[in-house]
Amino acid sequence: MQHLNVLVVEDEPLQRLVTITALRKVIPGQIHEAISGSQALALLESCEAIDIAICDLKMPGMDGLAFLRHASHSGKLRAVILCSQIDLALRNTTVSMIKRLGLHFLGSLSKPFNLERLTTLLNRYQPLRHDLGSPLTRIAQPTLSDVVRGLDNGEFEPYYQPKVALDTAALQGAETLARWNHPQLGVLPPSHFLTIMEDHNLLDRLFWQLFDQGLALRSKLARKDLALNFSFNLHPAQLASPTLTESVTSLLTLFQVPSSCITFEITETCVLGASACNLENLVRLRLMGCGLAMDDFGAGFASLQRLCELPFNQIKLDGNFVRKMKHHPASRAIIRYTLALGDALGMKVIIEGVETHEQQEQLLQLGGALAQGFLFARPMPESHFIAYCSKHSSSPLTP
Repeated sequence: MQHLNVLVVEDEPLQRLVTITALRKVIPGQIHEAISGSQALALLESCEAIDIAICDLKMPGMDGLAFLRHASHSGKLRAVILCSQIDLALRNTTVSMIKRLGLHFLGSLSKPFNLERLTTLLNRYQPLRHDLGSPLTRIAQPTLSDVVRGLDNGEFEPYYQPKVALDTAALQGAETLARWNHPQLGVLPPSHFLTIMEDHNLLDRLFWQLFDQGLALRSKLARKDLALNFSFNLHPAQLASPTLTESVTSLLTLFQVPSSCITFEITETCVLGASACNLENLVRLRLMGCGLAMDDFGAGFASLQRLCELPFNQIKLDGNFVRKMKHHPASRAIIRYTLALGDALGMKVIIEGVETHEQQEQLLQLGGALAQGFLFARPMPESHFIAYCSKHSSSPLTP
């Protein structure tokens, strides 16, 4: 495990001692401690950055809720693990608050302390750090001129995350995700550039660059006898375009990719209050033979209504349900219900966010068949994905 700076905010001496002792066994790095929110905040202000705060909520003086609010404003705290015995509904609301503060929620620790659970939550931070860099890097967002220069110079490229069979991990397809190969900051995820692109109408340029590169790779793999389904995320800016389907058709023809091998992933919020043009494009994409997946199913407010109204043929179940599955019975029920719903509607259900073998086994017991997640593979650049395909495809690639 990589070097971490961890802050334990806990007023109970025994619980604090047990947590710190366990941390020293499983991670290298600095471990800080505080008995109240005010002490933790003072410590945070005096240091460069904290990767993870393991935080109780009920403390004298400044409680955990106030500490997290102030800590988020400092820009020095990256992620949070809750260690507090509170009602499940209150915990869920607190988790939503943490995310809205711009902090990453890794999960909850129960009392008494569980070392295996702690190790699992700490491991969740590693891919997060890999993708986003240090907290200080996160503060310095690129400027509009940086983004335009990156688009002009072809610095944006697709990374591919495999979709696999849940039982055997056999490769089924891949989701195409945007990454920026910044010449100074390294590989940057969408959190560093999507807002700027949305504000300045640049998403269309990004989408067509990624679509072009993705289709080129899909053609290359097909020539090696591996015909995979590739999926691409559609933003409202693309879905509202009157020339969307015409442009998609032209590129599919150019790269000789069957429309049935392409899926467009669309979040529920993307189609809330959809215009007539948006709805026409959805229908045209399906008439062309492309797949449509409702992304982050269950994360919005009207998923069932949208499934009835719009021509989706796939459901991507939001990964939060998988992360909560072990300690939140309602999440298991929602997963089981979604799998049954997909079966009844004749839709494939792809389960996102699978991180552990335990989750894999539980999802198989619930009837899951298709999945994505760090257990199988992280998003990877083209060269790595080709190597992954060679290793994990059902038949070896031809030279």
